Amino acid sequence: QLQLVESGGGSVQAGGSLRLSCAASGYTHSNYFMAWFRQTPGKEREGVAVIDTNGRTMYAGSVKDRLTISKDNVKNTLYLQINNLQPEDAAMYYCAAKYAPAGLLLTLLPTNYNYWGQGTQVTVSS
Repeated sequence: QLQLVESGGGSVQAGGSLRLSCAASGYTHSNYFMAWFRQTPGKEREGVAVIDTNGRTMYAGSVKDRLTISKDNVKNTLYLQINNLQPEDAAMYYCAAKYAPAGLLLTLLPTNYNYWGQGTQVTVSS
């Protein structure tokens, strides 16, 4: 059973940067999509970035200039670098994963992901 544990959230001033981490364990397949989602109270969970086993990435259009998703295959850790944080970036950030057979298109739909972490909170002060 794949397990995901996020860390790195906190309170940051607008314009600052933050790097979130997601430690993964219990892989049962070799090909996964790993993604970051965020959610604020009363709103649907929003996919912001995804990376596949080969390093292909896709970002939500609203944040693609300020976010970078990456992974360290040795440490089995997924990262999300957020630069120039804005108040609208404040949210609970979740790491997610799905088994991805070769040829599957990258996706940021939360319903496509079956493994989730517990989330890490990001607060932005103006």
